[in-house]
Amino acid sequence: TGGMGALAPNPYYDAETARICMEQIFLPTMAAMNAEGRKFKGCLYFGLMLTAQGPKVIEYNCRFGDPEAQPVLSLLQTDLFEIMLAVEEERLGEMEIKFQEGAACCVVMASKGYPTHYDTGYEIALSDANSLTNIKVYQAGTRREGDKLLTSGGRVLGVTAVAATQKGAVHAAYGAVEKIHFANAYYRRDIGARALEIAPYGEA
Repeated sequence: TGGMGALAPNPYYDAETARICMEQIFLPTMAAMNAEGRKFKGCLYFGLMLTAQGPKVIEYNCRFGDPEAQPVLSLLQTDLFEIMLAVEEERLGEMEIKFQEGAACCVVMASKGYPTHYDTGYEIALSDANSLTNIKVYQAGTRREGDKLLTSGGRVLGVTAVAATQKGAVHAAYGAVEKIHFANAYYRRDIGARALEIAPYGEA
């Protein structure tokens, strides 16, 4: 399935893991493309799995990860357009890319039955969440019908919260999820739980 949640910064991605990924995966990938005459400009997504033998590449995508982009970009302070322009003009190394302090968590609300068989066309009620601060709701499988917002896909919403700590971001994201309603809504309750050593949402 597509991702059902994400947490930034990633608790598992420490300085040593970052060094290994840069030296053994990121730079060799770019060097290989350059050697083939395939200079890459854009967003290159590395889908990684941490194993006992070190980080392993599962997939590449020429786009941001979904839902990984939601928490990462929620913390980005530097203008994304300026970053992309610098990539195109080959001056990214001159930029200082800044992220705000704190953490962000995204919990995906999906249609029950996803990723196989699920019904659509259910009205989405967001009004209870409108008063929440530091919350963004990213639409995915939705459509408009008059003044109503309806479900139209498997992954429906990416509910993203920013907070001072990772645990705070997880708690805030789930708090917002509880205020958003549509029939047959489904979401995982363990986003960030294992990494942060906390109980899944709703469990003691």
